[in-house]
Amino acid sequence: MIILVLMSLTLSLALLDIAAKSYVEGYMTKGQERSFGNGKVFLRKVYNKGFCLNLLENEPEFVKISSVFMTFIVTIYQLITLIRRKHYLKKIGLSLMAAGAWSNTFDRWIRGYVIDYVGFRTKWKKITEITYNLGDFFIMAGSVFMMLSSLFRGRKKKH
Repeated sequence: MIILVLMSLTLSLALLDIAAKSYVEGYMTKGQERSFGNGKVFLRKVYNKGFCLNLLENEPEFVKISSVFMTFIVTIYQLITLIRRKHYLKKIGLSLMAAGAWSNTFDRWIRGYVIDYVGFRTKWKKITEITYNLGDFFIMAGSVFMMLSSLFRGRKKKH
């Protein structure tokens, strides 16, 4: 049962991010901003042809192929982990990571770039300039769950 729930979570979150990107693509112009939360959070339409922070943006084919490869690796690892007993934090983490990976990979292959749309106004200009999408947050949250999984697994073995 948990396998179906987490696979459904992965699919639902990936589709949620794809829908949000489609909304931004259709209803905002490139560079346009809409502020929320007293101007601390904003929607901003940005195209990213590379990896995180536009890394390797001048190598779009490498980025696309690498993205598919890593998405398949994460998904296979997720499926293997889902059929194992326990490992709940790891299962949640991999499900979140797979959702973000699938969403961003979809963008790279269908659109030719990833649409980023969430930013935060901070006192640091460089951080304010960074724009994310939900898939990025899913990958980050999944990584935190994976680290917690490793920490808690390590503690049990020592005692």
